[in-house]
Parts: sequence; structure tokens; C-alpha cells
Amino acid sequence: MNAVRKNQLQPSIIKDITLAPYGYKKLEWVKQNMPVLNILRKEFEVTQPLAGMTIVCCLHLEAKTGYLLQTLQAAGARVVACGSNPLSTQDDVVAALVDSGITVYALYGESPEEYHQFLELALDALPDAIIDDGADMVTILHKDRREQAKTIIGGCEETTTGIIRLRSMDEDQTLLFPMMAVNDAYMKYLFDNRYGTGQSVWDSINRTTNLVVAGKYVVVAGYGWCGKGVSMRALGMGAKVIITEIDPIKANEAIMDGFQVMPMAEAAKLGDIFITVTGNINVIRKEHMMLMKDQAIMANAGHFDVEISKPDLNELAVSTRLMRNNVEEFVLEDGRKLYLLAEGRLVNLAAGDGHPAEVMDLSFSLQALSLIHVIQNRADLGLHVYNVPAEIDEKVAHLKLQANCIEIDQLTEEQDKYLASWDHNK
Repeated sequence: MNAVRKNQLQPSIIKDITLAPYGYKKLEWVKQNMPVLNILRKEFEVTQPLAGMTIVCCLHLEAKTGYLLQTLQAAGARVVACGSNPLSTQDDVVAALVDSGITVYALYGESPEEYHQFLELALDALPDAIIDDGADMVTILHKDRREQAKTIIGGCEETTTGIIRLRSMDEDQTLLFPMMAVNDAYMKYLFDNRYGTGQSVWDSINRTTNLVVAGKYVVVAGYGWCGKGVSMRALGMGAKVIITEIDPIKANEAIMDGFQVMPMAEAAKLGDIFITVTGNINVIRKEHMMLMKDQAIMANAGHFDVEISKPDLNELAVSTRLMRNNVEEFVLEDGRKLYLLAEGRLVNLAAGDGHPAEVMDLSFSLQALSLIHVIQNRADLGLHVYNVPAEIDEKVAHLKLQANCIEIDQLTEEQDKYLASWDHNK
């Protein structure tokens, strides 16, 4: 589609509006544990920085995200949302959001066809700006709605995977509106990617499998900030951790952090639990599966369900069955059994509740402030991917300390002058 669609906002498509009371309780719980966003919401209710704006979001629709959407609404925006993962949508939270005046198109377990239909319906709202998670919304705008894309002020991207796609578009000079790389902000990746992913991945694996981690070999594919968090938590639970990497610098870092490093072809023979966090495709594939132990468990903590090759797994299997909720068994010809968690989708959201509220408080505060920054500075931004300004990063950091009643030192005038000078004899 090359023409801009008429703004015909369709009614919400959700499972059941009567689930709203349960969703409100979840929203109330996370609100109590998201103090930075609470401070910003009070500010936005007065200043109304998004008044008259339509904001469309493609995000994991659970309680913490829900409170972000309510904060944008409190800032004056008309908010429309769809889910970024079919298994992360919480139908009760969605019902509460719709009941509070937000338009939502999302169902837990929605089909691929419904997923794309809901993205299209959300974009029919003709957003002034967007928040994306994985860049699927951006991709549709650039492939099928190019004229509409030219009318968008800009947006924000939540994940590493999405930013990789956006930076590729930027390098190819095909980006039609500015995007903020929220994932790359210090107050995002140092906490969300490391502590949030580390805790939520293991929370989901443990509750899904009900198996011990101590004493087992855990193979973590990728030693970025998410991989660091997953590895650190595995070590804390007594696992023997193996890292696979393609980056020699990160591989050396993993060694210095006390982990074994080897190719996946070697790690496949040892691993009891495999976790992919690379953002790439076919990280675990047929050649590795053929080497795995009986009852090896595979889980993905990268954005898309492509890191563990499901086509290869299905090709190798002579039979499959669901053993527990989110645990699928694949029986191979030689009798070995391999297990895939949450259909290979983002395990911490598809099989759990995602990152802790205190962590997402930081990420979503950055999202809200970055979105407002894009809108207020539209005249000065080109068609590029931008890092979050340092002053926004630092504002969120200071608000977090303030919320926890923690004070820190400040430079004296003498210290400030010393750091600013190259001639220390003056």
C-alpha cells in the first residue's frame, strides 16, 4: 500500500473485556514498584507533552508495558497498541487497558495472520509517533505503507534485535523517519538486558521445567549484556557455564569472567540446558541437535523465534508431544529426546512475566522521555537512528536514586575545574 489510509480506528480486538478486574490488579501491583514512571506520570499529567498526539505501540502486552501505555495516555496521547509476541500478551491486562480507554488489538496465542492483521489495524490509526519492539512495525511502514511512513514524526525501539535492523536501514539510507535506540541507553542495557534478562529467563525456565540447575552444564549462546546476565545467574545457581561466541573480544571477556568458551559444535555434546541470546538466525541447528544429550533442553531469549532452528528440529523428530505447558518433546530416530521451551519464542515473556517491574521502570521511563524528545525536537532530527541523549539517561538515573532516597556526591568547584583543565599547574 503506497497511499495513506484514512483514519478509521476499528474497535479493540481482545479475548474478553470481563477479565479487566484481574488486569487492573496486575497494573496496580507494577505501579507500586515503578517509582520513576510514577514521578514522570505526575509531571506529564500537568505538562501534557503528548496532547493531541496519536501514539501506536507494538510491545509485549503485559502489566509493566500496560502501565507505560497508561502513562502515555496520562501525557495527553491517544494510545493504540498491538502485541509484539503472540505468547507474551496477557489477556486480563489487555482487557483493563481497553476498559481504561486504550485501543488494543491483541490475543494470547494469536496466529501469524492475526499478528499481522493487528499490526495493520493499529497503523490504521495514523500514528504521529510509534514505539516498536523488534522493528516489525517499522518494517511494515517501510515496505507496505511508505507514504504513511513519511508522515510519522519518529519513534523509539526497545530491543537489540530491532536496533540492528534499524541501523541497517540507516546505513542503506532507507529510513523514512528518525528512531531513538532506547536499548542502547546506559540505564536500559546495563540493567534491563543484564539484570532483567538474567533473572526473568531463569524464572521462566525454572517454573516451566521444575528441574534443578545446580551441577548441570548450561550453554549460553552470545555474551552480550543479555548473555552476561543469563550466565551470571546460571553460575549463581551452581551451573557449569559454557559460552559460545563469534566475537573474539566478548569471548575473551567471558574467559576473564570465569566461563568456558568453545564452539557450539563442542558445547552441544556437553550441554544440559541451552539458551540463545544472539539476535541471529539458526544459532542452534541440525548439526548441533544431532550431537546433543538425551533430554537436553533448549530455550531462546532473543527477540525472534529463529535462533533455534525449529524446521531442523521437526525434520529430525519422529514424534512430538507437549509434555508440560510450554515444554515440547521431540523424539529423534535413535530414541533421544530433546525439549524446546515456549515454541522457541522469547522464553522470559512467552513462559513467564518478563523482566521485574523495578527494571522495566527504568526502560519504560526512557521510552516515554525519548518519545517526547523525538516529538519536541522533530525539526532538528534527520532520517537516522539516534542514541538517547545523555541528559535523559542521567535524569532517569537521578530519579531512580531519588525514589530510593539515596544521595550521591557532587563535584566541588575545584574538582570540576581540575577535570576541565589540561594544565594542572594552574
